[in-house]
Amino acid sequence: MIGFILGTSEGRKILSLMNEYTDNIVVTTATTYGGQLLEKFKMKNLNTKPLNKEEMLEWIKVNSINILVDASHPYAEIVTRTAIECAEELDIKYLRYERKGALEDIEDEDIIRVKDYDEAINIIKNIEGNVLNTTGGNNVTKFLSLECKYRVIHRILPSPNVLSKIVDAGIKLKDIIALQGPISYELEKAFIKQYDAKAILTKDSGTEGGVLEKYKAAKECNIKLIVIDKPKFIGDTPFSSEEELVQHIVKITQTY
Repeated sequence: MIGFILGTSEGRKILSLMNEYTDNIVVTTATTYGGQLLEKFKMKNLNTKPLNKEEMLEWIKVNSINILVDASHPYAEIVTRTAIECAEELDIKYLRYERKGALEDIEDEDIIRVKDYDEAINIIKNIEGNVLNTTGGNNVTKFLSLECKYRVIHRILPSPNVLSKIVDAGIKLKDIIALQGPISYELEKAFIKQYDAKAILTKDSGTEGGVLEKYKAAKECNIKLIVIDKPKFIGDTPFSSEEELVQHIVKITQTY
């Protein structure tokens, strides 16, 4: 059985390609919404709740998974670490799919690259103006103690759970934009102008993540783009092509 950990838009393409060969597939996603996007594909089982290490080990055992494909979000560092540990403990094949960053080969003095949120917040403290945080709702509490005379506006998915969580944490409604992407270059510019933003905080989640639209809009509006670098993947070179990943899976399944 082939187990897929999916957390990006490429998951649909990967499953579509896999279904040309087999439906001996089980899938886990972190959200119900993510699972809903995959329901039309042929598979034996679909889990839509986050798995800790013990739960992932059980998921692998119950489903007799012998090939584990980790196509979780490029910034889901804990998920990837957990998947690698589970694969090693159970002695099964582990493969990583990771989209290439869209800004990796761009050198620009208006791009400020940081390694994590703490470094990003230190930069934001010195930005003379409002900042648009487009990195999602999981880390907004890091900004609550930020002593800054300007606003940080958080753009999140329109999920009731996420919205409730960040409001309960203390984020003001006026500092929240709840919107489902993709978001165009023109709309990114409109957000910059509407909120008088002087910087955008983003992750380099690849072309599919809309980071190029943010970069172009920031460049046009002459503001800074603060980019949190992707975690460094430790292991064999990850696949960045869905077709090459699927062809490799098909090839190695012949040995099982």
